[in-house]
Amino acid sequence: MNHKPKITVLLPVYNCELYIQTAVESILNQTFTDFEFLIIDDASTDTTVAILKKFNDSRIQLIEKPINSGYTNSLNYGLQLAKGDYIARMDGDDISYPERFAKQIAYLETHPEVVVCGTNQKIIGNDKLITLPVSNEAIKIGLLWGNRIPHSSAMIRKKILEDYNIQYDTSTEPAEDYHLWIKLLAFGKLYNLPEVLLEYRVYSDQVSRKRAEEQKKSDIAAKFGMFQYLHIAWNPIEREFLERQFGKTEVVSFKDIRIFKEVQKKLASANASLGFFDSILFNQYLTDLEADVLRKCFLKQKRYSPAMYIEYSLAKYKWKATLTFKQELKLILKSLIFWKTQR
Repeated sequence: MNHKPKITVLLPVYNCELYIQTAVESILNQTFTDFEFLIIDDASTDTTVAILKKFNDSRIQLIEKPINSGYTNSLNYGLQLAKGDYIARMDGDDISYPERFAKQIAYLETHPEVVVCGTNQKIIGNDKLITLPVSNEAIKIGLLWGNRIPHSSAMIRKKILEDYNIQYDTSTEPAEDYHLWIKLLAFGKLYNLPEVLLEYRVYSDQVSRKRAEEQKKSDIAAKFGMFQYLHIAWNPIEREFLERQFGKTEVVSFKDIRIFKEVQKKLASANASLGFFDSILFNQYLTDLEADVLRKCFLKQKRYSPAMYIEYSLAKYKWKATLTFKQELKLILKSLIFWKTQR
């Protein structure tokens, strides 16, 4: 392509022979046509490349890496080659709706403060819709729980990446997109178009399932990354508690409640001072976080006794930590009958 395209579509692929035809066609069939299409093959060993070479479209630039060096490496290589004003992400097993690019460009061109624009999505072969937070403030709160912008639906303002020398962090794979969104919060707003413009595929061999432990560690690091915007210094005990909480440990102990209340106080004070998060949404986050800690402490134990209810009463009196009426009633009954959870 001799002219400068508006969009660079970035598609890293590796052994995608079953789905790559449909994925590529969904991009070529976009109603917005001013794009270059960088497809970076990571030394596939199946027929992916052969399928790609059958396409006859001048917008496609197929790059064949001689050695497999990883998904995030391919993404960064693509960023170096990209000529477009925007980077539109795509994966080799997903499907973009025809109006996706047109609607994302229309929004980004009229909202220069937005640096990333995602969309709602649905699972291929499933009627379930994945509804995501729309506004920047809602996305920021959502990022405290997990990734809230689907990577393959994202369109990124390339000038921000260039101006601040930003790329994907290979050490955060397979949550490299989650970490990138958090980093970009320092330079602009995030947004999700409130309509389904992409379908993604879930199957048993997905990378994120194979690398569940790495994903978990990277997700924990991302949440601490969000807290860096509040400039909080955690002591070792608080950090260890948060790592367990973010790692979705199923049970916490009574002594953890005291630690949590200190964490909660630090978070509330820091945000009140800095105002990084919307105060109403952040207070609700702290309330939801407390509810989760209490549920794990008093409703997910293996054995119960009257001492358990006494501990809860102390937490309720000393720290104002309360279960719902229904949960408290359940705890009373379990404690009185010395309930033992069946394995």
